[in-house]
Amino acid sequence: MNQLQTNNEQSYFTENQFKAWIAEAFKNVETHQPTKKEWMSIKEACVYIGVAYNTFAKYREMGLRVCEIDGVKRVSKSEIDSFLNRFSY
Repeated sequence: MNQLQTNNEQSYFTENQFKAWIAEAFKNVETHQPTKKEWMSIKEACVYIGVAYNTFAKYREMGLRVCEIDGVKRVSKSEIDSFLNRFSY
């Protein structure tokens, strides 16, 4: 049985456990990458800028523009970036 020892701890991982741990770490990195989509749902937009829905609603009151067609709301990445740049100092 192949075992890998960590440098700072006395715990051991089998090769399969280590591979599973690495795969999980890469999966987490992939899910936290910035979006490449230009138009996002409100939920995706909140994740993109790292704020809660209520904070996003405040940003809308402050002038962040959202497109709504037939009840479907979308916000453009460039609009979010522009809005945040306006309030940057």
